[in-house]
Amino acid sequence: MDWKYLFTSLEGRIGRQSYWMGVIAMTVITIVAALIDFVTGSAGENGYGIFSIIAALALIYPAIVLYAKRWHDRGKSAWWILIGLIPLVGAIWTLVENGFLKGTEGPNQYGPDPLAGT
Repeated sequence: MDWKYLFTSLEGRIGRQSYWMGVIAMTVITIVAALIDFVTGSAGENGYGIFSIIAALALIYPAIVLYAKRWHDRGKSAWWILIGLIPLVGAIWTLVENGFLKGTEGPNQYGPDPLAGT
């Protein structure tokens, strides 16, 4: 898996497996940052510490890139990322579309089918 491409390029498409690997990697980073905050005692009353805040800020761009490529695989614009801002409905919609539904078969306007080479 090309991790650099997965988290840095807004171009192209990714399949569900790559999407979930990216989500898992970002989740692990978030958990490790929270654990460091806990161990060092830097977590404040709200539960967030300096390491969690730094991790969250550092993961904004990679998360946008990951979601954009997954929306592209579904044949939709990266602007669909914004549906996640709708409470509850947006999260469920994003989970179903990006996490469980198959991408468009064959090439689409965003690039070749990521599963065509496998």
